[in-house]
Amino acid sequence: MHKKYFFFDIDGTLTDRRDNKTVPSALRAIEKLKEAGHFVAIATGRASYKCIPYARENGFDNMVCNGGHGLYIDGEMRENRPIDYEKSLAIYRQALELGYGVLVAVDDSQKVYANSFRFYDQVGLRQEATTYIIDADFDPADYERIYKMYVSIPKEEEERLTLRDTVGRLRFVKEYLMFQPDDKKGGILRMMDRITGGDEEALNHVVVFGDDTNDMVMFDERFYGVAMSNGAPELKAIADYITSDNIDDGIWNACVKHGWFEKVDK
Repeated sequence: MHKKYFFFDIDGTLTDRRDNKTVPSALRAIEKLKEAGHFVAIATGRASYKCIPYARENGFDNMVCNGGHGLYIDGEMRENRPIDYEKSLAIYRQALELGYGVLVAVDDSQKVYANSFRFYDQVGLRQEATTYIIDADFDPADYERIYKMYVSIPKEEEERLTLRDTVGRLRFVKEYLMFQPDDKKGGILRMMDRITGGDEEALNHVVVFGDDTNDMVMFDERFYGVAMSNGAPELKAIADYITSDNIDDGIWNACVKHGWFEKVDK
């Protein structure tokens, strides 16, 4: 068995979305992959402050996080880049001019800043733990970096925000748009460059597991893409292999099917 480089999405792949707990058989599979001599890592859109505790609790020493902008190697953060500063400022200004509320994360934490309660008035609270700092004098131009932004623009009005495509964006809820890194593949490539010394051939031994449309970006033609049966149709359409639902031992079953628990011989 040639050494493989495994990258796993978290939500809906490693974890059961009903309780956010890691599927037990997935954890057993991760341990057996490591014992066999493979490289194992997480690949997630989550910010590093959210997923480092998860990585430590579940035995992951390596991780691509922050949507590809963060690299966590051998238990240490080696890189964590913000989003494009000038383009983000331009989106911020346009959103305010159009009458939408904007929350801005200027560091890697759960804190977000805004100059009014407009986002809350239009959307309400976000669906995850957030510390809100409302300051009438807040201006992101007074800070050096922008890590994420949340704009209270509903899906049916998106076209009004003409600058929306200039920065990576995602929408998981209909009420607001998120501007954050969306380059898991780029993160995997930088991770591979670091750990293999730029060995291009090693890219042909990368295996990625995912379930949602934001995982499509890491299903590169050089990688072997495994989609969970509970995943999005768009992802399954481009996958090399579709395994069973994650809660029905999808990761374990895929590893058994491909013989990935065999010891690495080179």
